Order: sequence, then C-alpha cells, then structure tokens
Amino acid sequence: MNENKEVIFRIKDLKTWFPITKGAFKKVVGHVKAVDGLNLEVYKGETLGIVGESGCGKSTFGKTVMMLENPTGGQVEFNYGGEFKDITKFSKPEMFEFRKKVQMVFQDPYSALNPQKKIYTSFEEPLKVHGMNTREEREETMQRVLKMVNIQPDYLMRYPHEFSGGQRQRLCIARALEVTPEVLICDEPVSALDVSIQAQVLNLMKDIQKELNLTYLFIAHDLSVVQYMADRIVVMYLGNIVEVADSKALYDEPLHPYTQALLSAIPVPDIHKKKKRQVLEGEVPSPIHKPSGCAFHNRCPHCMDICKTQDPALVHKGVEGHMVACHLHDETTQTS
Repeated sequence: MNENKEVIFRIKDLKTWFPITKGAFKKVVGHVKAVDGLNLEVYKGETLGIVGESGCGKSTFGKTVMMLENPTGGQVEFNYGGEFKDITKFSKPEMFEFRKKVQMVFQDPYSALNPQKKIYTSFEEPLKVHGMNTREEREETMQRVLKMVNIQPDYLMRYPHEFSGGQRQRLCIARALEVTPEVLICDEPVSALDVSIQAQVLNLMKDIQKELNLTYLFIAHDLSVVQYMADRIVVMYLGNIVEVADSKALYDEPLHPYTQALLSAIPVPDIHKKKKRQVLEGEVPSPIHKPSGCAFHNRCPHCMDICKTQDPALVHKGVEGHMVACHLHDETTQTS
C-alpha cells in the first residue's frame, strides 16, 4: 500500500465462480472461475485501469465490486470515513445506501436506457427511489447533471433512440452522477463509440472527475484509451492479476510477458516505423479447467519448469507500486 494515498476499496482474495450444472437435478459438476483469488487496493481520486483479453474476468470483477454479482468468497471492503466495512456482508438497507456511493456506467448506452420511456422518466426514477420527494429538487438535480455532460435540459422529453451513441453514453454518465457517488465503475464506456466521439467522452469524464473528486475503475480492452485515462493499471489474465503499475511505468517497462505481448499489439500511427509484434502461441486456457502453476505458462515464451507447478505470487519489483506475478522476477525463484 502507498501510505501517502487514502484507500477507498480494499479487496482481499475475491472469488466469483459460476456453477456448471448437469442433469435434471442440476448437479454442480464444475465452476467457471471468472475471478479467482484477486487482491487489490483502490486509492481515492485515482483512475485505476483494468485491462486484459476478452474472458479474463475484468467485467465480472467490476460487477462483483458493485455487488451486481455475488462473490463466491473473499472480501470487498469500502472506506466509510476511515472505517472499512465488508460490503459482501451488507443487509438490504446497507446495500441500498452503498448504491449511492458507487455507481456503474455500462458498455452499451442504448440497452442501459429503457427505449419505451422518455429520458425524464429514466432520470427521475432513481431520484425517487433514493428519497428525493419534491419534483423541484429532482428537476434541479437533473438539470445540474445534464449541464455537466453538455446536454440541453429540454432533451429530457425525448426517447433514447432520438440520440446518437455519444449522447446516450453522456446521458448514462449523467444518470450515474445523480446520487453524487464517490466511485464510478466504467465497464468499456467508449468501446461502442466512434473514435472521434470516444475522445469527447473521455475528456468529459476527466473534467467531471476533477470537478467532483471521483474515483474511477476504468475497465477496457483498448490499451491506448487506458493509457490516456489511467493513473495506475491492473493487467488481468484468467481471473487474476499478473501486473500492477503506474501507467507510465507499465508502458515504459512492462515486466510480465503477457503485458509485453499486449503492449506490442498497440498499432503505431506512422508508416515509417515498424513495431515488432510479440505473437502469443497457443490458446487461452479454459476458466473451468485452469492449468496448474502459472496460468500463463502454456503461452509464455520464457516458461520454466517451476512455472508449470507453482503459481507465482504478486511481488513488488522495480519502481514503487510496480508489482508482478512472474517467476522471472521472483527473487526466491532465482536464488533457489
């Protein structure tokens, strides 16, 4: 932990497994281990990027932190004014209050808004649910958040299909801000948008973060977008963390072979420069039958015998806060 920064989320050994059933009696014959023993601290006011290939568990992690998915094990502790409370043990009233502090922005803005209801209704319902009883208060709040995302208040009387993709996503961000949250979990918030619109939405999110001192968990597969947005980056592979680092440190000097391969895939916008691509061999293992030892060993160009039998621990390496789970950087492995 960085002692100079205040921790807002403390996640310990988090597991989210989905049961696989078989037969008429729904006998559990296995589990999809989407998140499998994840440990992480999130600092207040930062943008924490979470990256990895499709199926690595990053979206499930975000939904579990939001408690949209029930964890199989572990703890998710949230900072309530210096006191950490495990939200996995919350009662319904406690969870209701927690929802005000943590909100989510989903990947598809169209499916996040009810196509049969006007924007006004979609914005008014959460305010009613959270106890804003007077219409004047609700309309004042709606106009305030719409102004923050550069949407005109009279657009509230329109339906979702009357907006462009970028406008719909800005509406979703505005709706998430209505209850004045401390944390926004953003699950691929710009992946469905055109590149030019992506830039507008990302800049808008940065401005809002500064104004409201928000904490972002920014889940994405586009490494260029994450580099622009994130202060720190978590790289996930098959349900667990393989590397954590400051954004600049990760892009300048990635330590894990998987991170190196991901970064080598970022295209360079210059036809005169050729970038050496690190192509990974083999297939991503199944989260149902994870390989023994390091989950990445069957695709790693530096695989050693120990990688096939021992799962590497996430250890500090290099600059402050840079952590990696790889036997190549494990001093105990190198000296043994």
